[in-house]
Amino acid sequence: MALKRSSSMKTQLVDAIQLQEVELEEEINTSSSNNTPPEVPEAPEAKAQTEPKCYTVEEAVESIGFGRFHILLFVIMGSANIVEAMEIMLLAVVSPEIRCEWRLEDWQVALVSTMVFFGFMICGVLCGYVADKYGRWKVVFGGFIWASYFSLLTSFSPSYGWFIFLRCMVGCGVAATSQGFVLKTEFIPAKYRAFLLPLASIFWMLGSMLIIILGMTVVPTMGWRWMIRFSIIPSIILIGLFLFIPESARFQVSAGNIQGAMSTLNWIAQMNGASLPEGELREPEVTERGNATTLISPAFRRTSLLLWYSWFVASFSYYGSVLSGSELLEKNLLCMTDADPEHQIKHNQEEALCYCIPFNMADYQTLLISCLGEVALIPLNIGLLNIFGRKPSMAILQVLSAFFFLLVNICTTMLGFTVLLFLLRSVVSMNFNVVYIYTAEVYPTAVRSIGMGFCTSFSRVGGMIAPFIAQVLYVFDFAVIC
Repeated sequence: MALKRSSSMKTQLVDAIQLQEVELEEEINTSSSNNTPPEVPEAPEAKAQTEPKCYTVEEAVESIGFGRFHILLFVIMGSANIVEAMEIMLLAVVSPEIRCEWRLEDWQVALVSTMVFFGFMICGVLCGYVADKYGRWKVVFGGFIWASYFSLLTSFSPSYGWFIFLRCMVGCGVAATSQGFVLKTEFIPAKYRAFLLPLASIFWMLGSMLIIILGMTVVPTMGWRWMIRFSIIPSIILIGLFLFIPESARFQVSAGNIQGAMSTLNWIAQMNGASLPEGELREPEVTERGNATTLISPAFRRTSLLLWYSWFVASFSYYGSVLSGSELLEKNLLCMTDADPEHQIKHNQEEALCYCIPFNMADYQTLLISCLGEVALIPLNIGLLNIFGRKPSMAILQVLSAFFFLLVNICTTMLGFTVLLFLLRSVVSMNFNVVYIYTAEVYPTAVRSIGMGFCTSFSRVGGMIAPFIAQVLYVFDFAVIC
């Protein structure tokens, strides 16, 4: 009985083995007929190794690090700040001259600055949209040419009406060049932004000082028209230098131009002596670029509203300090305890329609010293950004701005006023730096330029109001107090 059961089990085992061999042979025949090998389950580790490595533009920028390209970028794009500062600060220097030549009242002088900022406001949003849609480089390069051309035409203005119209056109060009900050930010590694971007104030200070020096040397001998003609020379030089700056790789990727982004990143890596991460550049194409509705979407609505107001305050404070300082010096309306005979003569609207009182050398020196305030506290600015962060730094600097504005109204010596103006220009300039940096970082690539455009437009609303406060209302109140 046992032998019979054992024989039956052997027979079943042999049959099972034969059946497996038949099935395996059929599977091989089927695979060979289809020219495909039999499917073998792949181990998870092997599957992970076969997937290609990829990286983003952000990872590429961080991998390349800081090097020679960024020094070139910093110098050339910083020089754009020289041009912008000269065009804006020119208003403070030329105001006494056009007031005398065309016999202008206070509100007419204030309207000149307002029209510049009006052009900046209108074109700021438009330039932001075009930069997000067609590229940052094209907008910035076109802005240099536009601003230079209309600034040159300003020097040939036959009347006050033509002067304010042409300065409005200059404001449009300056709005385009301001997109250079976005282009610069998108190339700089994140850990260097809080250090490098505030240093750009050095170039703004150089532009401000250069236009004041031109005022000191050219205006008394050749007149304000030649001062404007000399002031466009840096713009012409910068047009040639800007050809060395590539288009933003972040924009190229968002526009689907992966090959162009790779060429840009490879060139930067070669210039810096670095290498790109392993793998291939891969990011999804963004079809909705330059969509303004994103700025007021639930994700960004509160941020956008607060930023618009912060830019308004930053611009109002900065240009208010610049214009009020020059206006008080021009009309000798400072409340000084040690005034010399020349500064004891007050000039107000009721006594004379035209104030043909040009800046003297002491006034120019005060303006020059106040310009130094924009860079003197850069180490403090960098420290605030790295220790407290962006938003707390903005709050601290805005409170300090209000405090120093109040101190300017007290009676003091000429030295005391110079120190107060120096400190005031320092804190309002630092506040502008922080607002710029935070805005460039908070918005995504697809709407970064239009987000910056909207913010700069709101800042120009502050710039439009500041001249009427600093050159009309503020000066009137100051004259009454003194």
